[in-house]
Amino acid sequence: MAKKGTKYPTTPQSTPSVVGLDSLIGQNVIVRTVTYHYTGTLAARRDGYLTLADATWIADSGRWSDALTKGTLSEVEPYPGHCYVAESAIVDVSPWSCPLPRAPK
Repeated sequence: MAKKGTKYPTTPQSTPSVVGLDSLIGQNVIVRTVTYHYTGTLAARRDGYLTLADATWIADSGRWSDALTKGTLSEVEPYPGHCYVAESAIVDVSPWSCPLPRAPK
């Protein structure tokens, strides 16, 4: 519990950008957010959002290490086009060295 008299900012603070993402633009990535995961080609980064081309929403990744090393995912749902992910929801971003998923393996 905060001490009595503690002052908190009254205006929203800007969210720091995720370090190193610009170096991944043009590459396939897997993005883990606070709720779900996404794969796609990192097409752009602007105004606090990542743009993923050929994006897929990962409802169930299965074992995380298998997903990262083998590309094995339990439940996937492809987007018909681009997807936009808020940087403020990102837990981590990793390069995706397997073919982008379009159906469960």
